[in-house]
Amino acid sequence: MHFSFPSAVVAALISCLLVGKHAEASEVLDIGKDNIEAIVAQYDVVFVNFYAEWCKFSRMLAPIFEQTAAKIKADYPQVNRVALGRIDCDKEADTCAAYHISKYPSLKLWRSGQVAKREYRGQRTMDAFVQHLTDQLKDPILPIGSIQENEAVAEKRKKRAVYLHFSSNQVPYWHNVQRMAAYLRDDCPFYVVFGSTGPGTSRPSGDTVVFRELIGSNFNEDVYQGPLDDYNSLNQWIYDRCVPLVREITFENAEELTEEGLPFLILFHKADDLSSVELYKSEIKKQLLGDRNTVNFLVADGEKFSHPLQHLGKSQADLPLIAIDSFRHMYLFPDFKDITTYGKIKTFIDDLHSGKLHRVFHYGFDPNEAAAQPVVIEIGGQVQAGEHVPVQDINAPKKQAGGNSQSPPESSFRKLAPSRNRYTLLQKDEL
Repeated sequence: MHFSFPSAVVAALISCLLVGKHAEASEVLDIGKDNIEAIVAQYDVVFVNFYAEWCKFSRMLAPIFEQTAAKIKADYPQVNRVALGRIDCDKEADTCAAYHISKYPSLKLWRSGQVAKREYRGQRTMDAFVQHLTDQLKDPILPIGSIQENEAVAEKRKKRAVYLHFSSNQVPYWHNVQRMAAYLRDDCPFYVVFGSTGPGTSRPSGDTVVFRELIGSNFNEDVYQGPLDDYNSLNQWIYDRCVPLVREITFENAEELTEEGLPFLILFHKADDLSSVELYKSEIKKQLLGDRNTVNFLVADGEKFSHPLQHLGKSQADLPLIAIDSFRHMYLFPDFKDITTYGKIKTFIDDLHSGKLHRVFHYGFDPNEAAAQPVVIEIGGQVQAGEHVPVQDINAPKKQAGGNSQSPPESSFRKLAPSRNRYTLLQKDEL
């Protein structure tokens, strides 16, 4: 007996066979909560795509990621060298939540079992991915002849760098330092001078770790005095210097900083005004160390970021000034000089979290509060520093005298967050 199948059925069967063959041949590892720890520990580098099947950007990326995996396997056939993986966030919601995935696709990288601080935000092409992974596989510690020789070359003169003065790469703490260098490679380059006695060391071996930071045209030098075989102590010492409490925001890192989800406390300054920057850093360290998990402390070149200043009704002539960007609105700290008055900048931040900044902008201070207010917001000339404004009468149809019928200036930095032209964002009203 002869059976005849409609052409549509035949096409569907062929399609299913091809899909099955493609799945078997895939070089991309399927990752979930049951195997993620084993996989990231098994390879030197693991590049992971957090995706959703329904996301159009994820679907566009899928074949490119497959091509990249095949190319990488051909270029690096060594066992356990590098792997590409994918996590379906609809099926692995807990795993994606653990890594704070807020958009699809998100591309994260693991080095030596540690997830990198920064996710991949470059071009989504095979060539770009291959170049990125090739760079990640390079030794994160670069041997040099001397510090002076290295810093004499302009392109090698980094703002912050770690210099290792070791007798050889056979010292027992070499592997630990390699792990630190791999994790912090996006923040600090690591250089090693073999056979050189480091400055300020009392160790018989002469082995030393030195941190150097460019301040203006000069380098400040800090020497690690703790035990080199104490991983936790050395790691914390290096991390605190390579990832400073106060960071500079640029157009290159703004998307990454906004995605951290913390409000910005920003010092806008003139490019050549280093003294204000140092004062700001000093006071933040003195007064706000305990707030580092609730606020991002940043400095910004006021000329490059002139648009936020215009939102605040300010210009270059008003610098330096401090403002909060909450990703909804911007609020101005009344007077930069007040930063040295202990407690004022702290109250400014606390008032943001409590909602008081927004309330005071609209309605002024509650007359039942203490007369001496540590912080008053002055935006748009409506509420002046030190001015006492009565609380709003709940029966009044209009705003009270001294309040502001308009909202504070909208956030400027929210516009630098991940773009909907590139990602599917999970929370439409947030970052």
